[in-house]
Amino acid sequence: MLRHAAAPKLGQVLARMLVPVLVAAGVAGCSGAPAQGLELKVAGAFGARPTIDFPDGRPAPGLQVDELTTGKGARLEPDDVAIVQYTAHVWDGGRNRLVDSSFTRGAPAAFPVGGLLPGLDRALEGRTVGSRVIAAVPPGDGFGPNPPRGVGPSDELFYVVDILGAHHKGASVEGRAGTLAGVRVSAGARPALQVPAGAPPARFASTVLERGSGPKARPGRLVVTQYAGAVWASRRVFDTTWTNGLPKAFKLGDGGLIKAWERALTGVPAGSRVLMVVPPAYGYGAPGFPAYGIKGSDTLVFVVDVLAVY
Repeated sequence: MLRHAAAPKLGQVLARMLVPVLVAAGVAGCSGAPAQGLELKVAGAFGARPTIDFPDGRPAPGLQVDELTTGKGARLEPDDVAIVQYTAHVWDGGRNRLVDSSFTRGAPAAFPVGGLLPGLDRALEGRTVGSRVIAAVPPGDGFGPNPPRGVGPSDELFYVVDILGAHHKGASVEGRAGTLAGVRVSAGARPALQVPAGAPPARFASTVLERGSGPKARPGRLVVTQYAGAVWASRRVFDTTWTNGLPKAFKLGDGGLIKAWERALTGVPAGSRVLMVVPPAYGYGAPGFPAYGIKGSDTLVFVVDVLAVY
C-alpha cells in the first residue's frame, strides 16, 4: 500500500514499476548464441544481466522477435501480470545505449500483458514462464511520435526479457476465515471484509490467517499481492484488486509503502493471507488520502494475499 507522498492512487505503486516498461525484461542464458533473424549475440544465464553484442548498423525494418530459451511454465495471456528481468537499449548502430534495466533497479519488474507497448505485447503474449525473449521494436510498435524522456521519436528499441513468473487477473490464496479486533474475513478465493460498528482499536495489529510455504517477503524483494482495503468508520471497501484490476507488485523496504504493510508483510511467506488493522500513524497519517475518501483520522483495514515473492 503506497505511502502518501503526493497522494498517488493506491494502484500507482505498480505504476512506479511500470514506468520502465518502456523497456522489457531479462533474458535466458544462451551464452554467445546468435539470435535467429537478428544479427546479434546475447550471452548470460537466464535471470542474470545479459551481455549483448550488437552488429554494425541499424536493425532491419519492422518488429523482430526471437525466443532464445523456451520455458516450461505457464503461458502468458492478456491481463496476466508477468514478472520479468529485463534490459532495454536504443539500437542506433552507434553506442546502442542502455535506457533501462530491472537490474539497475534492484528487483524484477511487473509487466501487465496486454497493456505494454504494442511491440512488447506481441513479443510476450503466448510465451511461457522460463523463456528468454528478445525483440527489436520499431517506433511504430513502440512509443510513436511522443516517447518518454531519453528516447527519440525515431529510436528503435531492443529488449531482452526473462519471464520469471505469471499471475492471472483473478489469482488468489485459498485462505481460511478469520478475525482480528472484531474484523471478519470470509474463507475462499476472494475474501470479503466485515468491519464491526463502534470505535476501532488504537493500536496497529496484524495476523496471518493462512500461512504459505513459499519464499519470505524481505526488504528489497518484489512482493506480488491481491488485496482489499476498507475504512473502519464507514465500513466501506475503498479499493480491491480482485474486482478493480490486476495483481499488484510492490518492492519492500524502498520507502514506497505505508508502515503497516512494511511491518505486516516482512517475513511472511508467499502463499499467505494477512489481515491488518491500521491506525492513521501506520497508514496515511494526518493528510489522509482524499482521492479515496480517507481522512487523517481514519483507521483502515486490509486483507492481503501474498501471491509470490521474487
